[in-house]
Amino acid sequence: MLVLFNKPYGVLSQFTSDGGRWKTLSEFIDIPDVYAAGRLDADSEGLLLLTDHGALQAAIAGAKSRVTKTYRAQVEGLATEEHAAQLMRGFQLNDGPARAIDCKPLGNVAEPWPRDPPIRARKSVPDSWIELTLDEGRNRQVRRMTAAVGLPTLRLIRVAIGPWRVDGLPHGGYRTLSDDEAFAQLRQNSISRI
Repeated sequence: MLVLFNKPYGVLSQFTSDGGRWKTLSEFIDIPDVYAAGRLDADSEGLLLLTDHGALQAAIAGAKSRVTKTYRAQVEGLATEEHAAQLMRGFQLNDGPARAIDCKPLGNVAEPWPRDPPIRARKSVPDSWIELTLDEGRNRQVRRMTAAVGLPTLRLIRVAIGPWRVDGLPHGGYRTLSDDEAFAQLRQNSISRI
């Protein structure tokens, strides 16, 4: 089974508590024996996949997986085409080279849902949105990449993993797919990327 979950801000990508600072998946998902396929930091939002199938988990988030992940980042400053080009050219982070496989500035888009707590707003510093697609997922990679081009991330939302999108999922809600459906969609996505 594959669970598509629209993770709110302030929720850990695990079922057990870290001592009570953050909420856990157990407050939203009541399906036994599923585990996150990858992770999403507590201060990030959006699509998180969970499964009870080892091969599906490896296909999505294993060391050899190249399933793409698409993020929308609300950043401090005005994201431009040049910022997007820099992110796609890539650069060196402290843990190796990094680059987006696709990137575009989105300007000021409407929030998909309100965040609690809301991001800090500064009247003297504009903010904008940028969309990045990566085929890897290192710790806080998107935040480090946007900061490296002078656009600190204020809010980060994962909108897609491979063929699956957060669109249509209620904030804090989930839906499930069978293993057969999930593998079929993953295969179709791999073919369409060739």
